[in-house]
Amino acid sequence: MSDTPAKKPPSNLVVRLATALVAAPLILGLLYRGPAWGFYLLVLPAALVGASELFAMTHARDRFAQVIGVALTAGVSLSIYLLGADPRVPMTVVAVASVLGPLLTLARLGDISTAALRATAMGVGPLFVGVPMTLLAMLRRDTGPDGASYVLMTLMFAWFSDTGGYFAGRYFGKRKLYEAVSPKKTIEGAIGGLIAAAFGACLAHFWFLRSIPLWHALPLSLVAAALGQAGDLGESLIKRSVGVKDSGHIVPGHGGILDRVDALLMTSTVVYLYTIWLR
Repeated sequence: MSDTPAKKPPSNLVVRLATALVAAPLILGLLYRGPAWGFYLLVLPAALVGASELFAMTHARDRFAQVIGVALTAGVSLSIYLLGADPRVPMTVVAVASVLGPLLTLARLGDISTAALRATAMGVGPLFVGVPMTLLAMLRRDTGPDGASYVLMTLMFAWFSDTGGYFAGRYFGKRKLYEAVSPKKTIEGAIGGLIAAAFGACLAHFWFLRSIPLWHALPLSLVAAALGQAGDLGESLIKRSVGVKDSGHIVPGHGGILDRVDALLMTSTVVYLYTIWLR
């Protein structure tokens, strides 16, 4: 037997950084050099994988229902992106998706003790995942020459907050933020995440998105990051309630797609609403 010590696997942080170094140039290249519809072709599969992970948690032993949930998410996303200019379409999408959850669960009753979870997830899940991800692509398409920069700022709010929260929590974290849902998250980490998001807002304003006033960018970053942290906790709540650690394993060092976009679902919604109401 060899006395050579076994190699330690790379730390989670190293794997995360390596993944980001590969993904970031691809995303930026598509954002700034590719067509708007090209970015949507990146967003749509990500939304469908995220939906698949969500329904795998809520409908763990019903593959057919999982496929139906993903198909509904695709229908929601395509309808909003392609036909959303007609105000009747978003209203129809929300109405139809909401009522289909209980109806489809009646058709596939299964274990009655989980029927409420499955009915709610089927009604809300396609909207929860499909709409915010589609809004990210619509930011790219509908905000003129600054579209790519608005998307980049939105990504920065989510990712800077996550990274700032990680390091602040690791080195300064003492008081638990919401232990019942996410035992490792701390109040200090949450504050660090907000500060990092505000730094991202300053970068956006002074570097690549000068059209947004700083007095808009800073409060926008704080609202987006705070809700992004809430989105992270919300996904943790779902995972904890069904007894899984990660939503999936598709992204090295990060878990599943849903683990990566839980905060982005919130930040994309906040920034999109800002652009249509206050920009």
